[in-house]
Amino acid sequence: MIRVADLVKHFGTVRAVDGVSFTARDGAITGLLGHNGAGKSTTLRVLYGLLKAGHGSAHIDNVDVAQDPRQAQRLTGVMTDAHGLYPRLTAREHIAYFGELRGMTRQMIVQRTGWLLEALNMESIADRRAEGFSQGERMKVCLARALVHDPQNHILDEPTNGLDVMTIRSVRALLQQLRAANKCILLSSHVMQEISTLCDEVVIVAGGKVRFHGTLETLRQQTGNANLEDAFVNVGGVEAC
Repeated sequence: MIRVADLVKHFGTVRAVDGVSFTARDGAITGLLGHNGAGKSTTLRVLYGLLKAGHGSAHIDNVDVAQDPRQAQRLTGVMTDAHGLYPRLTAREHIAYFGELRGMTRQMIVQRTGWLLEALNMESIADRRAEGFSQGERMKVCLARALVHDPQNHILDEPTNGLDVMTIRSVRALLQQLRAANKCILLSSHVMQEISTLCDEVVIVAGGKVRFHGTLETLRQQTGNANLEDAFVNVGGVEAC
């Protein structure tokens, strides 16, 4: 479970996050939505330990991220919008390297790598160096290395960005499989179809504040908009991005 309580973060005089609170529960996919500059990315960076909040708290399975960031990171698989691939490593080597960083045994890494390569349809690039990978191929590697240690919690920032249709379907099926295994998934995306297809609940952030937290059906009822994009614009108060 991921919990954020009264989170505040300033950058100089700018209050980027202004009292954000929400819970992403186990066995569910929670969508985190917000226009550019809404405070969404800052909230995610606090959650995975890159930034420290000025006020409030963030917990991963009851572990305080600020007090014990290493343990919180052990419990979490993170896919960010910054790829950071090593150009001379193959896809398989990237996955193995992150498995070693997570303290996995060689046997566990081999088993888990094989499963991920198949689940994400990566067999054709498994032993190619990352240099020259397409956007979609880089995204697959980033997702695989985030999942290699089979964490309970997942923070995924635009996980299908740049992927082809068939791979998007594979990723969606994988996320649904993780949900069925009672994993906690916090998914940031600008793709309304993806949110509508995958998410059990959504958190909409605008102006550094949570404007809505609940199910998609409740969002539609409260806004009077059957179309999710229209409902998002209604709550966020800005044009959709």
